[in-house]
Amino acid sequence: MIREPAVAGMFYEASPKALREALQAFFPQVRERLEAKGIIGPHAGYMYSGAVAGSVYGSVRLPRRFIVLGPNHTGRGVAFSLYPPGEWRTPLGLVPIDRELNARLLEECPLLREDTAAHAREHSIEVHVPFLQSQVSEPSFSAICVGSHDLRSLLELGHAMARVVRSSAEPVMLIASSDMTHYEPAEEAAKKDNLAIERILKLDPEGLYRVVIDEEISMCGFSPAVALLTACRDLGAREGRLIRYANSGDVSGDYDRVVGYAGMAII
Repeated sequence: MIREPAVAGMFYEASPKALREALQAFFPQVRERLEAKGIIGPHAGYMYSGAVAGSVYGSVRLPRRFIVLGPNHTGRGVAFSLYPPGEWRTPLGLVPIDRELNARLLEECPLLREDTAAHAREHSIEVHVPFLQSQVSEPSFSAICVGSHDLRSLLELGHAMARVVRSSAEPVMLIASSDMTHYEPAEEAAKKDNLAIERILKLDPEGLYRVVIDEEISMCGFSPAVALLTACRDLGAREGRLIRYANSGDVSGDYDRVVGYAGMAII
């Protein structure tokens, strides 16, 4: 089973050459990459958020295997949707779903169901895959589309992912896909986003959940981030680092209604 790209030519370049060139421009020159257990990065069109995503991907040491979580924008499929074994196609080629990781995830987390509907038109995970392809030789990944905001379930998923990662003979990195505040003035967006970022950097999944709900922060991927933080904390992570923050106004010039983007490493 091959998942065809849903947003190539819209969120990112459909031409392999143009996509490679765009990705290369996003990666910073760093002397030494961080050893991270997980990262959180944005999923907007590359012209808006590619530099933020590239900054975080270029700042950490990437393994070969990944568990990538994204929010469900379409409302299709099951609440905790694990893409079944197969391959994902991007303009840069095919990337296999990691069969072993999938099997272990299903064993450890009864919430998960194999499902393609939630992933079929969803962009939040897809836009991260070319970053992996451009930086890693022969990557593989498990894709989890999260359509639930139930805290207990998100914590359960996080604990299960930690057990899966701990049992792997090879390193596995966790990736959560999320944009930050949507369509508010840049100053207000930054204030709200800083509240969420503070909880992330302190490895506080429950605190992130509460502040997003209480302050009405329109962080679309906060559920994947809660699960990721839970897993990273179980795996011994000590802190989070903000690699880069920006908003759509930095590109469009419109600071009255921006979307915020943050790239963070959990180490």
